[in-house]
Amino acid sequence: SPTHPQDHEKPPTIANGELRINGKGKKLRKPRTIYSSLQLQALNQRFQQTQYLALPERAELAAQLGLTQTQVKIWFQNKRSKYKKIMKQG
Repeated sequence: SPTHPQDHEKPPTIANGELRINGKGKKLRKPRTIYSSLQLQALNQRFQQTQYLALPERAELAAQLGLTQTQVKIWFQNKRSKYKKIMKQG
């Protein structure tokens, strides 16, 4: 059967932790990251010092912990929103 030029398989692109396959808009999400207790300890410790990481800090922390910068970024985002919720409740 004749192949259509637009059917060429493009490699999947990864955007903010989501795997997007050949631009058809079908999203395959990466499985939820399970953080080790060591990673969580370091992340929580850093969060107590500062709720916002600068880019170099994020890169360094991610490298230390063997995580991607995206994972660190999302963790901090989630932690901030959780923290705000708790603060709102008093």
